[in-house]
Amino acid sequence: MDLFSTNSSEENLSGQPLAARMRPRQLSELLGQDHILGEGKLLARAIKADRLSSIILYGPPGSGKTSLAEVIARATERKFERASGALSNVADLRAIIAAARNRKSSGADTILFIDEIHRFNKAQQDVLLPHVEEGIVTLIGATTHNPLFFVNSPLISRSIIFELQPLSEEAVIELLKRALLDERGLASCKVNADEDALKHLAWVCEGDARRALNALETAVLSTTVDKSGAINMTKAVAEESIQKKALVYDKDEGGHHDTISAFIKSVRGSDPDAALYWLAKMLQAGEDPRFIARRLVILASEDIGNADPRGLTVAVSAMQAAEFVGMPEARITLAQATTYLASAPKSNASYLGIEEAGSAIAEGRTLAIPQHLKKARVNRHPDDAEYRYPHDEKDHFVEQEYVPTSTKFYKPTDQGYEDVIRKRLQHWDSIRKAASDEK
Repeated sequence: MDLFSTNSSEENLSGQPLAARMRPRQLSELLGQDHILGEGKLLARAIKADRLSSIILYGPPGSGKTSLAEVIARATERKFERASGALSNVADLRAIIAAARNRKSSGADTILFIDEIHRFNKAQQDVLLPHVEEGIVTLIGATTHNPLFFVNSPLISRSIIFELQPLSEEAVIELLKRALLDERGLASCKVNADEDALKHLAWVCEGDARRALNALETAVLSTTVDKSGAINMTKAVAEESIQKKALVYDKDEGGHHDTISAFIKSVRGSDPDAALYWLAKMLQAGEDPRFIARRLVILASEDIGNADPRGLTVAVSAMQAAEFVGMPEARITLAQATTYLASAPKSNASYLGIEEAGSAIAEGRTLAIPQHLKKARVNRHPDDAEYRYPHDEKDHFVEQEYVPTSTKFYKPTDQGYEDVIRKRLQHWDSIRKAASDEK
């Protein structure tokens, strides 16, 4: 099915929401996204030259993904087909592809725009793959979710990903002013909008153009005209039309992955203030506190380790406490653990050690267990070494072979308590060296 026809699109605007009526008609009307649509940028050049290859548009709601697709539809001489990840099925896709193949045999190309492509399952995405690769259709996928998580790798490898950013407040204000003056918008309403009112809408919508335009339309249509026939939109009116900031956070999806990543990296980077901000965002968005606690337990060993062994105790205690008390009080316990771990000395020596040891086993020859370390010894030779019990020796230490390699897997740093461990191991190494020299 066509995305729209050039003639009917203008005639069918009445009755549509303001955000739909104000969709840009050409590339110059698109606001923001200069990093991909600015002068000389790859995507802008490809659209103008109608040389577009398969792309995936990734960005938050209201950043202009569908609007950009519609601009491409107007600019291209290729047939433009549309499908929806939420509504279309395999049969729909096969019908579109069959029509595109017939069109291709006549020398005409097809662009297939799939909105919410992340909603397609693997089977549906696999249907597209050979036809994208063969060039039967040029794919434009739009998604609010990170395509690296939600789109099949083969499709990713055959497409260019363009990430759209939330619109700046300045861009949203410009869009709102344009809507007030445009014939497709609210020009007929004679609106006098305070600058503070527009700034408030731009701030609260957090870069979501659709949400800002919907709020503007609500504010205008719900305000009584004055004696002169004009509508006066004040900041108070704007506040009533859009009352709460929306968190861009899809649990178990894009916002979830990105926010927990920012949280963990802030703790690892020793920034308790940043970590608390991302923690608060997750909790307000309804994230499972047990998930956050589990990640802190992992971090305590991976990024702090023996630089502060108490970190693991704090993290495990926080996990148990969060499970016991539940929300909203669990937020306090998680905040305590977060700030402790963010402020602790850092070391990933234990993590690197187990990774290196694991690689040595996977990639090399498995080393034999020394005879004196075995639980039960078969065919014992008189010259075999005897196991020496460290607690019977001075300082509870004895030099003997524990593994037939001199490779050092654990390399403690000079951070926190790990510096004490490092010096202790150096002392034991000197004893081993002296014993080896005597032999």
